[in-house]
Amino acid sequence: MVQIKTPEQIAKMREAGLVVAAIHAATREAAVPGATTKDLDEVARKVIADHGAKSNFLGYGGFPATICTSVNEVVVHGIPDGKTVLKDGDIISVDAGAIVDGWHGDAAFTAFVGDGHAPELVELSRVTEESMWAGIAAMRNGNRLVDVSRAIETYIRRQPKPGGGRYGIIEDYGGHGIGTEMHMDPHLLNYVSRKRGKGPKLVPGFCLAIEPMVSLGTPHTEVLADDWTVITTDGTWSSHWEHSVALTEEGPLVLTAVDGGRAKLAELGVTAAPDPLA
Repeated sequence: MVQIKTPEQIAKMREAGLVVAAIHAATREAAVPGATTKDLDEVARKVIADHGAKSNFLGYGGFPATICTSVNEVVVHGIPDGKTVLKDGDIISVDAGAIVDGWHGDAAFTAFVGDGHAPELVELSRVTEESMWAGIAAMRNGNRLVDVSRAIETYIRRQPKPGGGRYGIIEDYGGHGIGTEMHMDPHLLNYVSRKRGKGPKLVPGFCLAIEPMVSLGTPHTEVLADDWTVITTDGTWSSHWEHSVALTEEGPLVLTAVDGGRAKLAELGVTAAPDPLA
């Protein structure tokens, strides 16, 4: 059952999305050599408190932190702690969320820590981020859910991987509906599966968290003993990007982007919906 939002409800989700954007800005600045992942979590907690919002990660299924901090071969759901110290050359994906008046925002980004990053890592993050935007651009009235999946997969498959081979599109995790809960129907694959069919039609009020996860190797993952941390089975590093997006009568609105997605969507020939908070 897909939850369809009213324009007033989308405006509330936009408020939550801007809190997430503020968390991203603060944690990106804090992701420096010598910082621990717990340091980043404390930064996120302060941002949420300063905005009078609530965390939708803390306590979710027993998750013990405010954000997920996934370093290098960790794909998603990394738990912040005081032992994981960031160093030059690391990459870290920060996944964050917030609740405002019962409405959720959720987004993730990959950051480069310090210097000395291999070109293939820079390209990995670029490909993952751009595939997310390809999926966002496919959120058009009358399209089907599979069109978003196809746009993500097609973009990734068309990018040459430095050193040869193919990028691994993570199979066990994907995007999702979002609204009065963080994870709602429908589940969004980052690739096309014939078993899933075309999926529901995209209509105004449809909200999705679009989040490709891509590795330099395998599409397969395993969960560590903490029952949260997800790593690639071959130890290759990965990237994770995510935005929460609402489809309106006037097109997509990227709820967790400061500008609503206007600039990036314009590059792709898509007009972003007006910001209801502007």
